[in-house]
Amino acid sequence: MNLLEEIKRYEPYNDQEEQDQQLMVKYLSTFGNLLTRENEMAHFTASAWVLNKERTKVLMIYHNIYDSWAWTGGHVDGEKDLLKVAINELKEETGVNYVKPIVEDIFSLEILSVNGHMKRGKYVSSHLHLNVTYLLEVDEDLELFIKPDENSGVMWVDFNKSAALSKEIWMQGIYKKLNEKCKLLETE
Repeated sequence: MNLLEEIKRYEPYNDQEEQDQQLMVKYLSTFGNLLTRENEMAHFTASAWVLNKERTKVLMIYHNIYDSWAWTGGHVDGEKDLLKVAINELKEETGVNYVKPIVEDIFSLEILSVNGHMKRGKYVSSHLHLNVTYLLEVDEDLELFIKPDENSGVMWVDFNKSAALSKEIWMQGIYKKLNEKCKLLETE
């Protein structure tokens, strides 16, 4: 199944996801280069909300550009399998080597604004990340590593305190949403 079909099939959790889903479908139907950074206004990223086996902790990184604790993830750079991107980014940014999807389908959708910033000595203009989030599991006993060019910390955070750790107000809401959705999985 292609990305457009996956996003169309996705069942939005709330108004934010419904609106963002509609825009993603519109953009995918309009622009041909959303899987690469060639589209400087908006392009796809894949993120991971990573839980331990007991579902009591979330694995977070201290993101250098955003100067905040955050989830893992990154640009898809032409890759059509966004779950693969989310897993690879998690491995790159934390050093973990074994990852298990809790749910193989898209777990969450969000369009995120990115302020202009410097990256590797070059200015990157403000743009949108059309983000697809996956829910993954990692053994919290695995050794963790920092990826110095992207983050300056990696740690397990109490599930209920993870959203408050972010300095980004908008992301706090996204992380709260993800936690709410995780709790719903427990009751199914």
